[in-house]
Amino acid sequence: MTRREGVQLAALLVAAAALYVTHSFLRYATYEAKGYDLGIFDQVVRQYALFNAPLSSVKGVDFHILGDHFHPILALLAPFYWVWPDPRMLGVVMALALAASAVPVYLFARRRAGHGVALAAVAALLLSWPFQAMVNWDFHEVTLGVPILAWLVWALDGQRAWLATGLAALLLTVREDMGVTLLAVALVMAIRRFWPQAAVTAVLGVLGYWFATSVVIPHYSPTGAFGYWQFTALGPDMRSSVLFLLTQPWNAVAVLFDHPLKVALWLLHFVPLLFLPVLSPLTLMALPILLSRLFNDRLNVWAPVYQYDAILAPLLLMAALEAAHRLAGRRDTLRRLPAVLVSAALAAGLIGTAFFPQVYPLHRTIAGDMTMTQHARDLDHAVGLIPDGVCVEAADNAVPHLTARTHVGLHGDIGDELATWMIVDTSVPELGGWDPLTPEQALARAERLGFERVWSAGDVVVLHHPDRAVSPTCTTYLEHR
Repeated sequence: MTRREGVQLAALLVAAAALYVTHSFLRYATYEAKGYDLGIFDQVVRQYALFNAPLSSVKGVDFHILGDHFHPILALLAPFYWVWPDPRMLGVVMALALAASAVPVYLFARRRAGHGVALAAVAALLLSWPFQAMVNWDFHEVTLGVPILAWLVWALDGQRAWLATGLAALLLTVREDMGVTLLAVALVMAIRRFWPQAAVTAVLGVLGYWFATSVVIPHYSPTGAFGYWQFTALGPDMRSSVLFLLTQPWNAVAVLFDHPLKVALWLLHFVPLLFLPVLSPLTLMALPILLSRLFNDRLNVWAPVYQYDAILAPLLLMAALEAAHRLAGRRDTLRRLPAVLVSAALAAGLIGTAFFPQVYPLHRTIAGDMTMTQHARDLDHAVGLIPDGVCVEAADNAVPHLTARTHVGLHGDIGDELATWMIVDTSVPELGGWDPLTPEQALARAERLGFERVWSAGDVVVLHHPDRAVSPTCTTYLEHR
């Protein structure tokens, strides 16, 4: 890479990262960021930065986050909070992680098609709908897996099989289900005849999944068990799901396409890439993550608006590039296929961002549509009324603005005895969380517990309990213990 090429790549990455950070900060400023998940991860990283156990009051009183999902890699973010302990710092981390994942894509594409096509491939990735969905989600542990998997593919492509094995091991710290992804990585290694590395990766995958789901998560979980079996459309547990796959494979395939949202998800992933990923073995590594959503029986996880797709975007783009390069080498008439592929992917990102904000939410930042509404101002005033060091129950959109100075949870999730303040947003159908209350239920509960209304405006209500002392649980939550 020449200096000029490096400057061009760096400029593109900086521009994208700046756009991501701007969108993230605007979501926070306009009260669009949520307790699920920005508030949760802010609490977790903040506790790591204080050298405390990662307890999240948004999930519940003394809820240890490793009892929910296995993502110890989040502890590595503590130094960022030593610099700036603010929820918006996670938006900066996210932007850096996504930009870092574009570098191996550039190197992968440049090896096959030169600098110009590689630069366009990076632009296509950075504007892709999965990356935009990730940015619009505020933050998630999957963010940190995006560059790891992208660099893993680059390592495999460069015959650096042991480096790929090491990156696969690191992937286990991102989320418990990455153990299954490692089995797919091992299969790709075996196809490429990296036999020792394939064996080690497969063993790591099995052991990593077992350790996360059978040892760590049950140890910290309030229920004493792992509660996120994802292939629920096939069966309630691994045994029944595997049996369904083996005995009814035709029905299992049908499940992958039995709803318009599922079909849309397939098309959004593969149409911009001209369906070329299906011709590359690299795509096998994407299947565990993709199938875990499509074999889930919850409709909301099929929608193309979630953070989960971001980890697939670099992988599928590199798979498409590999297939395009192989076809171009076989037929002279297809010699420009890599450039056509990248042009199609970039055009999809540009057109989508210009006209389809539902799937390409960066449109709102570019168009200047993210502004401070009166409702956001009311929420901001309500948050300002809450004292430091108290326990407060708040609506999902107010939570990230309270995590830095209070013990904050969602309505009904921290019990009936701790909170002395409440913020209720009556404009939403539910107030957030795994088993959310409606605003009406929250207000009725507040009255039953003895809370009094101290301020309201528009759809925002602030309540205070006049007779309840602040618990030490609240005052010590943000202290080093």
